[in-house]
Amino acid sequence: MNSDAVPTPSGADPVQGLAPEFLDRLARLAVHVGLNLQKGQDLVMTTPVAALPLARAVARAAYQAGAGLVTPLITDRDITLARFRHAAQESFDTAPGWLYDGMANAFENGAARLALVGDDPFLLAAQDAGKVGRANRANAAAYRPALAHIAGFHINWSIIPCPTPDWARRIFPDLPPEAALQRLTQAIALTTRLDQPDPVAAWQAHNAQLAARCQMLNDARFDALHFTGPGTDLRVGLAEGHCWQGGASQARNGVRCNPNIPTEEVFTTPHAARVDGHVRATKPLSHNGTLIDAIEMRFEAGRAVQARAARGQDVLAQMLATDDGAARLGEVALVPHGSPVSQSGHLFYNTLFDENAASHIAMGQCYASCLQWGDGLSSDQIAARGGNESLIHVDWMIGSDQINVDALAADGTAVPLMRGGEWASD
Repeated sequence: MNSDAVPTPSGADPVQGLAPEFLDRLARLAVHVGLNLQKGQDLVMTTPVAALPLARAVARAAYQAGAGLVTPLITDRDITLARFRHAAQESFDTAPGWLYDGMANAFENGAARLALVGDDPFLLAAQDAGKVGRANRANAAAYRPALAHIAGFHINWSIIPCPTPDWARRIFPDLPPEAALQRLTQAIALTTRLDQPDPVAAWQAHNAQLAARCQMLNDARFDALHFTGPGTDLRVGLAEGHCWQGGASQARNGVRCNPNIPTEEVFTTPHAARVDGHVRATKPLSHNGTLIDAIEMRFEAGRAVQARAARGQDVLAQMLATDDGAARLGEVALVPHGSPVSQSGHLFYNTLFDENAASHIAMGQCYASCLQWGDGLSSDQIAARGGNESLIHVDWMIGSDQINVDALAADGTAVPLMRGGEWASD
């Protein structure tokens, strides 16, 4: 399917105007590349109401692939807004722990996890920031039993985008609704490689390229990364026994999957106590319905000691105050400026996309899978290697065509990794 012509023929979904062919291709990509769903395996799928057409297509593709039971968990924007407008104050310190315990139980019994994203990125922008922060903290704490299976890569899981009218309106506010949705659909087709004649083969080739990057970095065993550019002079120490990952990876259940589609990054675990310097965001961060723009942070001994934003300052401060680990890094990732997401020229206001347009760092929880023998490490052992622990994991972008990255060996020798946002080896 050509990305320049994503049709909206008669017979398209009446809710969104999305072509059945597009939905089916994206659903097959989710099931066979994103999840690599196994015969007999159950699937827990979260979806906003607006993405139900894709959720239905995923269910069909999953059952055709031999899935056991597909269980959808559906969220609705109006119900979400009703809470923030009318609920009692004390309700914002609660979350459905029973639901997340059930999800954790499903994962313990072998279920895969798929998240469809497409909500209005600014849904909560006009709501009380205190309520948003309290609800996020309560939700993060309650979700932890389920999140442990994802962060520890115990299961095959994936996140897949779905074009929706609300999301399209935010990205293309000057276009009529149908045209905006068409543009977003085209962008998703391009960045997920659905525009290729054989998307599965295209992803196999892309995964192989990312694997080669990871192999180079893992063989080199660098000690730190040094980011420099306008507003940025940041040294990020790497955790002891860190491993680089990217693209398709094998989960602890033995299934090889693509956790994020799209993905252009190679990433690893930084040392929580060895981050120093200052850094400026190169793209806005859309976080839980609020746009945080022009972030600047200064780190000392791993902790963000100063943090400000031109917009969304209150939400940024609340995020960093979530717990003791929220002001430290849990991930550092390298992404070339020439990635399809970056070259699309769009700001998607969605971390799944925007983090794949630029190199980035993440506040909060580290990935144990990015440590050698991480599967068998206790929390104390992960911390001893420099891995961070937190209820949050929030990526924000620090790369651009003006940012250089050097890798530092243990003796301080610098090796150029990226110049002007592109891989120096290219």
